[in-house]
Amino acid sequence: MNPELVELALRKQRLQIRIADQRAAMVRHAQGFAPVFRGVDKAVDGLVWARDHAPLLSGVGLFLLAVRPRAALRWARRGWAGWQLVRRVRALVS
Repeated sequence: MNPELVELALRKQRLQIRIADQRAAMVRHAQGFAPVFRGVDKAVDGLVWARDHAPLLSGVGLFLLAVRPRAALRWARRGWAGWQLVRRVRALVS
């Protein structure tokens, strides 16, 4: 067999071993982010649920507005601030 081909095959094998080691190291380091990713997944699931059940949430909001107007307005203010925060973060990320 051609010595150059043998050398290329050995180099390829060494690179593949090095890549496998780097991939394993990356997986070990990324495991620290798993709780953050789980939290983000839960938040996204909650937002999807809220979007899918908007009429129910609107009804609860109107009921609270009729029964406890101050509490409803306080929560509306918090919701508005949260919405503004989401918009600003989206603008920064995009």
